[in-house]
Amino acid sequence: MSDFIRENPSSQQQTAQLKINHLEKSATSLDFHSIKKVSMIFRALNHKLRQEILRMIDKKGQASVSEIYVDMRLEQSVASQHIAILRRSGLIIPEREGKFMKYKLNSARIDMMNQMVVDLLK
Repeated sequence: MSDFIRENPSSQQQTAQLKINHLEKSATSLDFHSIKKVSMIFRALNHKLRQEILRMIDKKGQASVSEIYVDMRLEQSVASQHIAILRRSGLIIPEREGKFMKYKLNSARIDMMNQMVVDLLK
């Protein structure tokens, strides 16, 4: 079983928030390191299936791996791999609901990305 299921959900959220805070601070100064981090996030977005997963989560508000692979007619392992990429990029946040992990969009990360793009286009 993967590590993220065993972690305390509140510590996951705290870790995600710390990463976001760090990225937000670095996003204001367009240095090489912050640009590289944002490029990794955009790489996570640069896949049609992951874009569809994000749309589905946005539409539903939250979704479990089971809901995603059933609704999208995917193998469970494929859905899990793409969700892992989205989680590592910080675009989605896991939340435990009973025995299920539900995923929701990380609006703070998306807002930070939007601001970074605006800053890059200046």
